[in-house]
Amino acid sequence: KLEEFLNFKQLKTSLKEAILLDYYTSGFWWAKEMNFSLIQLTGFMGLLNFLLENLSDKHMTLGDNIKELGRTMAGIGGTHSEGSGDLDFFSVEQAKAIIDYL
Repeated sequence: KLEEFLNFKQLKTSLKEAILLDYYTSGFWWAKEMNFSLIQLTGFMGLLNFLLENLSDKHMTLGDNIKELGRTMAGIGGTHSEGSGDLDFFSVEQAKAIIDYL
């Protein structure tokens, strides 16, 4: 299903497509094992995409991407005004698990 969603046409011959499919599939199954709700699963998949885009499109270093992840995850578990962005549906424990996974 992810192959169709990602619109991969050359999975059998494209190493890039195979790696991306593995990246998203691994993340999806990890999030499912964490018993994330549908909105949490959607948010986590968006986070995976965000981090990958930082590397591929913005050419961020790994260190800069980790800092960006920290800024994105900051405020989870606090009040809305603290600015957890769109990820306020995660608990602090879930946020820590996400950071550990990534």
